[in-house]
Amino acid sequence: MTDFPFQIVGFDLDGTLLDSHGDLARAVNYTLGIEGRRTLPVAEVRDLIGGGAKKMLAKALDVTGGAVPDARFEELHQSLLDFYENNIAVETRLFPGGEAMLDGLAARGVKVAVVTNKLERFALSIFDQLGLTDRFVTVIGGDTLGPGRAKPKPDLLHLMLERAGAGRAAYVGDTTYDTMAAAAAGLPCVAVSFGFNDLPAAELGAAAVIDHFDELIPALERL
Repeated sequence: MTDFPFQIVGFDLDGTLLDSHGDLARAVNYTLGIEGRRTLPVAEVRDLIGGGAKKMLAKALDVTGGAVPDARFEELHQSLLDFYENNIAVETRLFPGGEAMLDGLAARGVKVAVVTNKLERFALSIFDQLGLTDRFVTVIGGDTLGPGRAKPKPDLLHLMLERAGAGRAAYVGDTTYDTMAAAAAGLPCVAVSFGFNDLPAAELGAAAVIDHFDELIPALERL
């Protein structure tokens, strides 16, 4: 099919393409245990995800007793990263309909990219373990361009366009980090209601909202 309106579709990772909250919750609770804090229900950790591991950890500390000194926070952050890296794809999977959706985009000749605030090496490790690496023309992490360049700034999406080459692009995400970055980069954004939304999906400012990946290709065709 040559009449599909987008030649490039980028995806956020956690809460958009992948349901990773189980593995993230295990890493958060491991780290809270180091600090002698109570563990959090998996569903509660789900609400803390968004913006990267540091933001997630800071929120978890806030709800279990408050912030810690900066030096201790850095130690805990490194402990979280180490545990997560060693247990990164135990429960993590594509959201329902994800594989068929990726097949549908591939059949239309769409170049698929990932732009996440997760560390690039973590994203690549997950895709390698799940056998998904070959699906993507590029995988860009929150650290790919160095400090201060992650979403909601548009820099990572600009890099996606540079790497993916010519063509009209759209972005798919689940939080304000995603919709704000897409708007700043001049891209239409589709929000998924099944993700780790930091606002109700209808309030994220996306051009369209979907409730299942079966709806993504039709939604893009309408944009």
